This record gives sequence, structure tokens and C-alpha cells, in this order.
Amino acid sequence: MSPAAGQPRLITLDNAIREYAWGSVEAIPALLGVPPTGRPAAELWMGAHPDEPSRCAEHPDRPALDELIAQAPRQWLGEASLAAFGPRLPFLMKLLAADRALSMQVHPSQAQAEAGFAAEEAAGVPRRSAERTYSDPHHKPELAYALTEFDAFCGFRPVPATLELLEALQVPELAGYLPLLAGRDGLRATFTTLLSLSGQARERLVEATVAGCRRLAEQDSPWAAAARASALAAQDFPGDIGAVLALLLNYVRLAPGEAIYLGAGNVHAYLRGVCIEILANSDNVLRCGLTPKHVDIPELLRVADFSSLAEPRWQPSRLAEGQLVFEVPVPDFRLSVLDLVASTHEASAAVRLLPADGPHLVLSGAGEVTVDCGAECRTIRRWESLYVAPGAPACTVSGNGQAFVASVNL
Repeated sequence: MSPAAGQPRLITLDNAIREYAWGSVEAIPALLGVPPTGRPAAELWMGAHPDEPSRCAEHPDRPALDELIAQAPRQWLGEASLAAFGPRLPFLMKLLAADRALSMQVHPSQAQAEAGFAAEEAAGVPRRSAERTYSDPHHKPELAYALTEFDAFCGFRPVPATLELLEALQVPELAGYLPLLAGRDGLRATFTTLLSLSGQARERLVEATVAGCRRLAEQDSPWAAAARASALAAQDFPGDIGAVLALLLNYVRLAPGEAIYLGAGNVHAYLRGVCIEILANSDNVLRCGLTPKHVDIPELLRVADFSSLAEPRWQPSRLAEGQLVFEVPVPDFRLSVLDLVASTHEASAAVRLLPADGPHLVLSGAGEVTVDCGAECRTIRRWESLYVAPGAPACTVSGNGQAFVASVNL
């Protein structure tokens, strides 16, 4: 099945829900209009990741999208994407619903992923091993676009501000870390020291810090929200050093429509909320806290970016009224948010152009979305998705709500 054989450029996707312990039981089923199963519906995957590829809903055999691409990569990806990334869809799109903290984690750069994957392959580490660090040779930058209020830790807070927070906590057990943090390469030194603690020393520090966070969360303090977030993480993972490490990170509560970008080396953790996540097509994760899973401390410290991040929110560019594009500093993906309701200022606002050089993945919002490619036209309902192969003519997108479009960023 391929466009070259006269088959459609438009594929309505059948997407799988991934069940992780941190997921919300109700949020994604509510968006999809299906009854909850009672199990945590954490992520809805849309794309061609080999672990959970989307499938062609209309075709009787329901072929997987990664299989279609492997059979005819030029037709399904286009020349530019094929030349840049090879015969694979470079991005993955998700609906993500967190009702519990995700692991505090970091993702490698492309060079680090290639080297790490090759080293583990050469060493014979089984790919499904709990001790495996690199599952594939690709980087995993990602952007999270909030659909509800969305709480997260994202990147290291500038040191002067973190010193203020630690002093406000008034935890004697933290006092010895203040000179370390204020010193040369203080973020790396403090993070490394905290992460390396074990036994009773770790237990005492975590217990005292969490108690301090709970006290500060109840006060009229500019640091109350950050303290409350660390206490919440500790509630999800009692005794975990991640609740202390989180004090070094920016805490951010995104309003719907705001986003954060998580590049290579960015230490982060999601706490609560529903978002659209768009990322490079990889599953490489190095964990450092809020997890019972394997923590590879030496590799984590090699990969992590210890520079401070003054502003965690990622701003979009506005191409026209009703169209925002979140461009990121990697070529693998970008996210366009299309407002398809006509405005009083722009009569044609309900119709948006989808460039012909694809590939694209279109996700409907709360309303219906129609993609028209001339000879083909397809309408998807709320929170359904459509794969659009490259080709002429360019497609138009219309509807009565929002559409979210994943594209390459070439």
C-alpha cells in the first residue's frame, strides 16, 4: 500500500494507549469519548515508533505506519525528510496525562545516543535489560504543549534564586550544601553530591527536606509553589532523592496553550496535567530520581546539561492570526497550532494551508477537522489523528476548533 500504487495520501490512524503507573485513569478516555478501563491511560502514541506504531484504520489488514514507510519511504516521507533522517518518520506525537510524577530524567544528544547505543550493542547488553541505558541510536528532544494546567520541573534554576529557596526552607541538613552550590560549577557539584548519597545520610536529608518543603508550602512565600511541588513529588515517591534534586530545578505551572522545550541534557520531570508532547522518534531516557528503575549515575552526569535555564517556557512564532508554530533548535519536528474558527479580523481564518513537502501528522482538538488534498478529503472527529504523506497539491485544513500539526523542521 503506497501513494505510488494509487493509494491515498491521507491515512486515518488507529492509535494505542500506553499504560504506565503514573497515568491518569480518566483524562485520555474522556478526551477520546470512550469509557475508562480502570487502568492508567498514560500516553496515546501517534506515529511510527516500532514499539507502538499507529495503524491504518481504514485498511482491512490495518498495516502499521512504520511498515508502510519501510515499504515505500520516498512516497510516505518525501525527499527532504528521507535525505535528512533516512527511511524513518523522525517525530512522534503523544497525548500525555499525568496523575503522578514521571521519572526525573534527561535525554542524550544525537552523538551521545549513537555512541552509547553502539557501546551497549558491542557489550552485548540485551535491549530489554533493566540495566540497559540506550534503547536506540537517536536523540529525544521534546516539547510539551499544555492542554490543562500542567506542572513540571524543567532545567536548572539560576543559582542565586535557588540559594534563596534553600535559605527560605530553613532546613539545617541543607545548610552544608549552600557553599557548594555557590562555588565553582556549583550545580554540577551539588547535583552529583546529592545523587551519590546513600543509606541513612540520604534518608535523613530527604526526610528533613520534605518536612521543610511542607512547612514552606503553607507560608506566604514566593517559594511556596516550588516547595509544594517537591513535597508532591515526595508524596508520589517516598524517600526518593528526586524530591531534593527537584529544588535545583525550575518549577513551572503551564497554563493551557503554553509550552516547554526539553533539549538534550535538560533535567526534567512532569508532575500533573494533560499535554500534547511532540518529540524525536526515540525512547532514550536516563533517569535520576522519582523512580524505582535503573539509574546509571556516571552516564547521567556525562549527559546532563548543568547550565542554568532562566526561562523554561518556550515561545511560539505567530505566522498569521490563528496560527502558532513552536519551532525548536532541532530538525526532527515542529508543532503548529491552528485555530480553525474564523475571526472578525480574518475571514479566511477557518482554512489553513498544509505545505506539500510533508510528512505531517494532524490531530484534531475538541471539534471536527477536515483535511483536503484535492482528490482526497478526510474528516476526523475530536482527538482523532491523520497522517498526511507529501505530494501535490498542498492540503488545506479546516474545521470548527483547533488542529495540532506535527511536521519536520527542515
